[in-house]
Amino acid sequence: MEFLRWSVEDGVAIVTINRPPANALARAIISEMDALLDELAVKDEVRVVVLHGEGRFFSAGADIKEFTEVSSGEEFTKLARNGQIVFDRMESFSKPIIAAIHGAALGGGLELAMGCHIRYVTKSAKLGLPELNLGLIPGFGGTQRLPRFVGAAKAAEMMFTSDAITGEEAVQFGLATRAFDDEELLPQTLAIAKKMAQKSPIALAAAIKTLQYSKTSTFDAGLQVEAESFGQVFVSEDAKEGIQAFIEKRKPQFVGK
Repeated sequence: MEFLRWSVEDGVAIVTINRPPANALARAIISEMDALLDELAVKDEVRVVVLHGEGRFFSAGADIKEFTEVSSGEEFTKLARNGQIVFDRMESFSKPIIAAIHGAALGGGLELAMGCHIRYVTKSAKLGLPELNLGLIPGFGGTQRLPRFVGAAKAAEMMFTSDAITGEEAVQFGLATRAFDDEELLPQTLAIAKKMAQKSPIALAAAIKTLQYSKTSTFDAGLQVEAESFGQVFVSEDAKEGIQAFIEKRKPQFVGK
């Protein structure tokens, strides 16, 4: 891949966006992310994914120069749908994806981060959707995901003013989970990711699946899916191992079966 590189450490795939100077979200990066999800899905040694940016930024936004290559509304619609589909894949991916955000996550960069299950940030990071500065609106799911995290009024304010919020404010408003000092972001994120990687892959996938229903379904429908998933997980080898390890007061060894 040209712009995404990755390695595995203790069950965690560390994926780095490498398109200096700003890691602008070119169409090629979205295509590479789509292909990478296919690859990571079948890698048993990968249990958690951490996504971060090389250099000064997580991703400072979409590649505006590419916009000048698109000539029709229909092409822009197709461009937006392609990004939405990939970010939807990330959100429903069977392995946790954590965004480690430093510098800036703006426009398409923030939309990419919102497609992840969890966001950790530096305290000074800038997060926002400034598309209205260009006479545009967010197109990769930002208008739908941002209100889920910060509420409709705050999302409207952020989009209408194009003002970014800091990492600390992102935690305050629910857009991010934790804020760290710059030098602590990646080490702390990896430590948390490695803790997650010790869990049963089957249980992690089931937890992700059931959490998705809390966003799109009724409470009763979500409870039904939870009950069904609970039953499916309960008969797995990992569940038997986890219960036995608890009884024997030892650390479980999950194998993903």
